[in-house]
Amino acid sequence: MKSYSVSVNGKVFQVDVQENQGGMAVKAAPMIAAAAPMAAPAAPKAAPAPAAPKPAAPAAPAAGGGAGTVEAPMPGKILSISVKVGDTVPHNGVLCILEAMKMENEICAPVAGTVTGIHVAVGDTVDTSTLLFTIG
Repeated sequence: MKSYSVSVNGKVFQVDVQENQGGMAVKAAPMIAAAAPMAAPAAPKAAPAPAAPKPAAPAAPAAGGGAGTVEAPMPGKILSISVKVGDTVPHNGVLCILEAMKMENEICAPVAGTVTGIHVAVGDTVDTSTLLFTIG
């Protein structure tokens, strides 16, 4: 049997590891006896700034000039919609926010134009390739 002292969130545990025929068995208990003070845990490193979400891949423009469709690039939930039918949007203008895997992703216009259709509502859950917007 091997015995280890382990510190978790500033609390010291005595861990005994015993090898059995079927594998390892571990017992852990808080240390009761005064142990040598352990070094304070290092200050946590600052988390890196999250990468800017990638806009949706531009959909191929439909026939008829600047017309286009915007489909969901991944499954997720619509958190907000930034436009309404009749709004003019620039190329790469934000249309909505799609939450996927606890990340908020901006879904942007693949072409400049006028929003001619909104096919989702706030709170909707969408699958990959679900039609979100039509831009004419």
